[in-house]
Amino acid sequence: MSRTISRTKVSSAALRTALILLLATAAVPAAFADGPYIIGSANTVTADPTIPRPHTTPCIVQLMSNAEFADFNPVSFPYTPPADCPGPWAKVVFTADLNVTAGVQYDRTANFWLGGTVIYFGTTAEPSSTLGPSWHVESDLTDYSPLFMTAQQGTADIGNLVNSTYTGIIFASATLEFYPLAPKQTAPVTANVVLPLSAGSTGGTVTLNTTTDTLSGTFTLPTNIQNAYLDVFSQSQSNDEFWYTCVPTDVASELQSCGNTGFRETEVTIDGTPAGVAPVSPWIFTGGIDPWLWFPIPGVQTLNFAPYRVDLTPFAGLLSNGQPHTVALSVFNANGYFEDTATLLLYLDSGSTSVTGATVKNSLTSPNPVVTENLNVGNSITGSVQVSSTRSFVISGFVNTSQGKVTTTISESLSFRNYQVFNITNTQYLQQINQSGKIHSATLVQVPGQPNLTIYKNWSFPLVLSINEFVTSSGGINLTTKARQTYSNQQVSYQNSFLFDALAVTNTSQRQDTLEFDSSFNLIGNINQSASQTYNQQDSPGVNYFCVIAAASNALTSFTPGCSQ
Repeated sequence: MSRTISRTKVSSAALRTALILLLATAAVPAAFADGPYIIGSANTVTADPTIPRPHTTPCIVQLMSNAEFADFNPVSFPYTPPADCPGPWAKVVFTADLNVTAGVQYDRTANFWLGGTVIYFGTTAEPSSTLGPSWHVESDLTDYSPLFMTAQQGTADIGNLVNSTYTGIIFASATLEFYPLAPKQTAPVTANVVLPLSAGSTGGTVTLNTTTDTLSGTFTLPTNIQNAYLDVFSQSQSNDEFWYTCVPTDVASELQSCGNTGFRETEVTIDGTPAGVAPVSPWIFTGGIDPWLWFPIPGVQTLNFAPYRVDLTPFAGLLSNGQPHTVALSVFNANGYFEDTATLLLYLDSGSTSVTGATVKNSLTSPNPVVTENLNVGNSITGSVQVSSTRSFVISGFVNTSQGKVTTTISESLSFRNYQVFNITNTQYLQQINQSGKIHSATLVQVPGQPNLTIYKNWSFPLVLSINEFVTSSGGINLTTKARQTYSNQQVSYQNSFLFDALAVTNTSQRQDTLEFDSSFNLIGNINQSASQTYNQQDSPGVNYFCVIAAASNALTSFTPGCSQ
């Protein structure tokens, strides 16, 4: 290709800056009273469920109360384990309540740390001149129980610029809830050791600008590891914020888009050897593309990211050999940049102080994505570009434990496809994206004399996105965006052929909006805004949570009776 059509697409960065300033004077319905489900309110609301709690009375540790974030200085807080609720605990729940004052402000990355371990990662909602949004997030941190056994310093990091232009101030309160065991209740199985991969002893994400950049931690670990997992966060930032809109570098100029294709993937290594894969979730923040898309319902997981857990158990024998080992992350095709962190969770053999074992098979290799270009160039640019990546691998290892030889075999298949259609003329810029990312894994755990345990997992986070910028008959410019996100996570466990456990989560959000500009690109307003979110969760005891919320003209219009917030 060698020709750029004269119709110029407004860059994402320029559009975002213009919209954040224009939002200060635009009409957004005001929020009313307290409570998330209020018809007619534009206050931030999601269909996400709260964490189920045990029936015991919790001890609540306040981490911070109405802490102010008006600059880029992190807020420190002390943590002391609850004296009246000594562990082990039936459940540990993190909660946070955040709000932004009305005015002008970008969405901001938010992460909270205890020592160097991340306990919350998400982003904030954007305000308007008439709306200071507030929202609630929470997560189950029971697996991280050892982290909470000792007193230590915590840090909350929400970097926020406040000046005469950007006026929105962010406030946050956070707690940890510790639920004691009920009489005769067996404590849940949790990690015995929690080790962070972060920027320092007080936490902090690490910036990955290219494929070769890494986040790593070198540890001399306990010598009796039976299971090991890595919880991974990869957050897209800056040039990579809209990575799913990127195209092959050789056509990026003509298509007026970012390069390195629309494929990103997090690679996990141990001592430089491929050890696992974590997908990059296509999170869209509340300032993304068109801020009116996200009033009042933000995108899937936008306010509270879910980490992806990578099973490193086939390497347990290696990690237990008493030698230092380096666990590292990188983002394939990173293009300036990703913010990453991860936490290593170790489960130990309680019946011994030392185990032996080895990794006996590992067929995991680096991705080799395939790029296909089918573009026609003339007085317009039409056609498609695609990047796809498909591979399968098997990793198997064993550990000789106090209960006998435990063999873990992980068979995993990954498929990714980012397909984009373009129609670029002197009066239109149309980009339609259909992206699918899927992971299917089967984990077989074999112990002599015991039933085989097989765990099937299916993960997907598809994104369908349409961006249509066109000149109207009056000479103005309209920008219509439609988006659909679906996060799906299913897990089923069998002992031999008998169902042992099951969990299925589906979180779907869809929305549309049209921004109207005059011929000088002054914002007139937005029209035809609508949004909805459906959250469905089922588990093996038959518990079913189902919630649907909907909005129009940037205000909540309905919610189903099953919604729990």
